Amino acid sequence: MNTKAITILIADDDEDDRLLAQDALAESRVLNKLHCVEDGVELLEYLNREGQYQDKCSSPRPDLILLDLNMPRKDGREALKEIKENPNLKGIPVVILTTSKQEEDKIKGYNLGAASYITKPVNFEGLVELMKVLGKYWIEFVEFPVSNDD
Repeated sequence: MNTKAITILIADDDEDDRLLAQDALAESRVLNKLHCVEDGVELLEYLNREGQYQDKCSSPRPDLILLDLNMPRKDGREALKEIKENPNLKGIPVVILTTSKQEEDKIKGYNLGAASYITKPVNFEGLVELMKVLGKYWIEFVEFPVSNDD
């Protein structure tokens, strides 16, 4: 079983949700390195190592992206489409973690290449439980290819 720490990138415009996710991951004792961005524009800058994200030590390539759909500037749907159209990025698993329960968002998310679609739990305990399950699945069970992080 793999227990290597993975790099998780959260893209969510809600600061409270980002902080809750960080706290929930810490509380769930999941081994990970967590980085956060606030919208789809920043997400793509991070992934393409542009602007403030040029240093690969402080902005490592994520093993997993947790993506909110409803964000300003560039929403999660647009960002997901760009990620999955980019040959250098399309292999990164993207889990949509959103408040949207719209069937069309689920269909579009999967059609664009999302690995999973999860509706955000309404309370912190639910989020901790979700992070435990996500962590167990993505960290202990999923096998990632060795990244050369070019």
